[in-house]
Amino acid sequence: MSGPTLTLSVGYAAPRLGIPAAASFRRWVEAALRGAKRRKATELSIRIVDTDEGRMLNREYRGKDYATNVLSFPVELPPGVTLPLIGDLAICAPVVAREATEQGKAARDHWAHMTIHGVLHLLGYDHIQDAEAEAMEALETRILAGLGIADPYEA
Repeated sequence: MSGPTLTLSVGYAAPRLGIPAAASFRRWVEAALRGAKRRKATELSIRIVDTDEGRMLNREYRGKDYATNVLSFPVELPPGVTLPLIGDLAICAPVVAREATEQGKAARDHWAHMTIHGVLHLLGYDHIQDAEAEAMEALETRILAGLGIADPYEA
């Protein structure tokens, strides 16, 4: 990423087979930051989790008792504290793999989408309201297109 620095930590708490390398995650995070027009130093971590950890995190932080594809944990800094840290992502490898198969998508493309989706959440994007969802999905689609990946929302 030219310009601002990206500090990215990728941790693997699930078997590595079929999971992209850290360099791929870096590329996708950089694309998301560019697409969102973030022009300052950024720090985040990505933890690749298994179904048990994904379920525990989703239950503890969202009150939903199942593993989901990606969870975003935006940083909450005290007033007056400024750091490049934007938060953490937990991506559940078995869920991403299953969804890619069910949706007929290349696994790598779905990994890219979930990473970009999570980063946009860390930057404040959301999809609770219809208008927010449309804006976020349009941005994701543009970022993915820049990586040569088809629109993930097309049926």
